[in-house]
Amino acid sequence: MDGPNSSTNLEFSGGGSEYAADEEFGKDSGASEKVEDVLSSFDYTSCYCEENVYMLCKKLSKVGLAAPDASDLFAVFISNPKRQVPIWRQRSSKDAAGLCVWDYHVICIQRDLKRETAVLVWDLDTSLPCPTTLDDYVAGAFQPWIPLNPEFSRFYRVIAAPMYLRFFASDRRHMKKKDGSWMALPPLYDCLVAEDGAVHNLEEFITMSVDHVITSPEEAISSLLSRA
Repeated sequence: MDGPNSSTNLEFSGGGSEYAADEEFGKDSGASEKVEDVLSSFDYTSCYCEENVYMLCKKLSKVGLAAPDASDLFAVFISNPKRQVPIWRQRSSKDAAGLCVWDYHVICIQRDLKRETAVLVWDLDTSLPCPTTLDDYVAGAFQPWIPLNPEFSRFYRVIAAPMYLRFFASDRRHMKKKDGSWMALPPLYDCLVAEDGAVHNLEEFITMSVDHVITSPEEAISSLLSRA
């Protein structure tokens, strides 16, 4: 993602609130330790949320915090036709409530295969607990009670992680300035190449219109929970 757009007039009022951490992992000390290990050792790169989620899906599957084939994980792209989406509780924000206006953002959501209504959100850029419950994440990051100008509505593209890991590709061209310098330093590992040989298809994931993108997080989650 590009850096936060701080000049946009969102035409709303309101602020952030504090939210309690999810306790589900706390009931399983082994799982909690694994989460801490994953987050402390994860090769996070600021402003490359799409790659962070890609690598996180692989990591969670590898260490046993997700299904071995990543079938319980989903990459969720958040954007809109104007590519200006407000998200609160972002660590890189200088705003007291953690507000950033991103051109797009990507998070990972995880379905509990044993309890189909349970969903966790993994956002490596949030100041909220990671992972946290969907309800807490929506309240803290999206603050749905705040009225937004329609042009800042958030659209959601949900991709099953196995498909994302096979077909997403990025050569990071979107993070280069006209002079060839980086807007933000890239990850140290090689660029991601898709199974079909594509080297860059990020635009296909972040280009959104009202014709084919779900605009309600509840509808998106309902859709993914109904998948086999």
